Amino acid sequence: MSAITAARGGRRSRLSSLLLHGTLIAASLVSIFPVVWLVLTSLKPRDGWLSTELQIFNQPSLGNYARVLGATEFPTWLLNSLLTAGLTTVMGVLLASTTGYALSRYSFPGRRGTMWLLLVTQMFPMAILIVPLYNLMAALGLLNQVAGLIIAYMTIAVPFCAWMMKSYFDSIPREIDQAGLIDGLTPFGAFWRLVLPLARPSLAVTGFYCFMTAWGEVAYASVFMSQQEKRTLGVGLQSFIGQNWSDWGLLTASAVMIAVPAAVVFLLIQRHLVAGLTSGATKS
Repeated sequence: MSAITAARGGRRSRLSSLLLHGTLIAASLVSIFPVVWLVLTSLKPRDGWLSTELQIFNQPSLGNYARVLGATEFPTWLLNSLLTAGLTTVMGVLLASTTGYALSRYSFPGRRGTMWLLLVTQMFPMAILIVPLYNLMAALGLLNQVAGLIIAYMTIAVPFCAWMMKSYFDSIPREIDQAGLIDGLTPFGAFWRLVLPLARPSLAVTGFYCFMTAWGEVAYASVFMSQQEKRTLGVGLQSFIGQNWSDWGLLTASAVMIAVPAAVVFLLIQRHLVAGLTSGATKS
């Protein structure tokens, strides 16, 4: 009787395994289908996507990519986006890490208020902040300037990343800092040479978040960058969309090329993402 039960249990286990793997395979196919369709559409000849026939891969061509790179301002938009996202990432990581370290290690007047301020800034949607930020940028002469757009992006990225970095620094023993001070390091030296290398996973997540905040953003860039030569990718692609038409050949080819830098950044830091997102999660 026990053998029959065990056999039945084995059959149920195999069935559950098949259902599980089948569900995972189906979910994976559903997830990658839009990406595959995007790539295939970008390889269709000019106006090939207008055909009423369902053609998966017929007469592939790089004509859309050639048009994007040679007949549009895409290279300029790409350089503007790379510059903006790169500087936002570097400055965002620097500000978030130093702010998080200060909040984690030091007690100073206004510390709790600063923590609450960083938290409250995350409660406001971007649409509400556009007008006051625009007035501020106009008063400072930062409209149509890369510096103004970077500052706007850091108002989004730095508060969240500073909280995340603080949680990670809380998980690093304070004895490491104290040992560095005993050995003659300055407080900044202990932070830079001892603590910061241990926070590489969290730094990777912070850098990725800052990069993606600037790379795919449209609302701030549309308002703060009105000049044609200052447009970023998110704003420039809107020129491929008219009131009564859309050039899907250009849009899909541009989307594929836009995804490449983000994919490269993700591949470079993927091994740190899980550790950076979970470490320090149980500490306050």
